Formats: sequence, structure tokens, C-alpha cells
Amino acid sequence: MIEKSIVLENLSLVDFLGVENRNIKAINKAFPKCKILSRGNEIKLSGEAKEILQISELIKVLIAHFDRYGKISPDIIEEYLKQEARAKMTLEDDQIIVYGNKGVKVRPKSPNQKKLVNIIMNNDLTFAVGPAGTGKTFIAVALAVRALKNKAIQRIIITRPAVEAGENLGFLPGDLTEKVDPYLRPIYDALNMLLPAEKLEDYKKNNIIEIAPLAYMRGRTLDNAFVLLDEAQNTTSMQMKMFLTRLGQNSKMVITGDPSQIDLPKNQTSGLSEALYVLQNIKGIGIMHLKGEDVIRHKIVKSIIAAYDEVKN
Repeated sequence: MIEKSIVLENLSLVDFLGVENRNIKAINKAFPKCKILSRGNEIKLSGEAKEILQISELIKVLIAHFDRYGKISPDIIEEYLKQEARAKMTLEDDQIIVYGNKGVKVRPKSPNQKKLVNIIMNNDLTFAVGPAGTGKTFIAVALAVRALKNKAIQRIIITRPAVEAGENLGFLPGDLTEKVDPYLRPIYDALNMLLPAEKLEDYKKNNIIEIAPLAYMRGRTLDNAFVLLDEAQNTTSMQMKMFLTRLGQNSKMVITGDPSQIDLPKNQTSGLSEALYVLQNIKGIGIMHLKGEDVIRHKIVKSIIAAYDEVKN
């Protein structure tokens, strides 16, 4: 029997511990042989060494989750407890991708997100494929910001095809920027979590960070850049080939998409689906398939994805 204390700093105790310590009770329920007590900003653990270590690692993960999302609940705790192995939930400093706004530590939130980070780091071109909410775009943007901060690249270029649910840019109000901004909003959301507003505006003004529709990539060679193509399932074969051949010297390219969310006309082949087949055996190209169990959003999202997959199959 050993004892350990964990001090909680710089976070709302009520939100983290839960009303009437319901979050602590949820952890205790998963480790009934241990005793967990909360006193002020201190959590006291007593029990067997192995379980004390597991609880400590879980609390580290929950603190990281709270730093990013601002909330913890018994459902969230249950999701982390379902990871492949609790040992994989240890988040050491070398797993921090980048420090976001207000010093928030951005880390992979699941074993497969960690695997995705490693694949992107070790390949010049990576395909990250999976359903919404698996963090594929956010991970890619975070790694791009990290590369920029470390001066490994000189600029970040992020693009999307302007094809969404049958919409046509010509019928949208406003100038070109106002027309395409709604399609790029998720990218801005990710960048706003990672960079102060003033810094982001400065980067955009000086073309250090460029966010533009896919059509703007034609005819260019993208050197010394981290290049991200998001929503790639909505590219045509010609668009995908055009984009892939933009890769220049000292650049890294990440392509994300969800083949189950194709908005192209039925007679058009998705450039993403074709590229995954054509390029699967080329050295230097990494492919990561994320699944429904990797979804970080509300737990019902996983159930929704599973239900649709079941009907489709």
C-alpha cells in the first residue's frame, strides 16, 4: 500500500472535479481497490503501486483534455479508460506537439492520433483518412504551426476544394474572400486555438500563413512549406494530381479527408479515393486510417458513425 498526492494548479476545481466530486467518483469506480480523496486543490491516492501509477497517468490525460476543452465529465473519463492500454495514456513532454494560446499544451489524444503524428513527422507526404472528429485536421495544423515556430519551414499553406453539399460559389453573396471563408472556417478555428489573434493576422498579412481555395494552387511550386489539403474527398482526379505535383523542396504535405462524405457529382471519381489506391506502395508516402473509435467529440458522434457504417455495410 502506497500513498501519493496530486496538486491541481491553474484550473477550475469545480469544473474539473465535478459537482459533488462526481468525476473523482467515476475514476474511483474504475479502480475500486484504491482510495481517492479530494481536499481543496489536492487529490490523495492510496492503494497498490500499479493502480496508483495508472490513476496518476489518467489524471494527467484529463488535465490535458481540460486545458483544451474546458470540461470533464464521467463520460469523458469512460472514453479515456477504454483506450487500448492505460500505459499509452502517459503524456510526457516529448509528446507535446506545440503550445497553443495561453500556453495550452497540444498533445495527441489517442493512440492513433499519436501514430498519425509519427507518420507525418517521418514522411514527406501523408494521407490522413477518417470520419469527422478524429482530429486529423487539427493534428496536421498543429504540426504545421510547430514546424513554423521551429523554423523548419518558412510558411504554411492550407487549402480546401470549394465543393460542399452542392453549393456553388457563384451564388454566394460578397466578394471572393467572403465567398470562400465559410468553406475555410474550420481551418481558422484550429489556427485560433494555436496562435494569438494578432500573430495570426500578422502571419496572414505577410503570406507566412496562406489559406486559399484549391484552385489557387495551380501552376505553383510550394518550397519550404507545410502544405495541408483538407476535405480532400471532394477533389476530382485532376485536382488531386495537380495538388500532389505542387510539392517542392524542403516541404511537407498532408492530405486529410473522409471518403464517406463525398459531395462530388455521382459521375465523378474522388481524387482522394483514387490517390489512396494508386500511391499506396510508394516509399515516403504515409497513410493513416482513423476510425470511429478515434472520435474525440461527444460520445454520441461515435454511435452515429457506427450506425451509418452498419447500414452501408
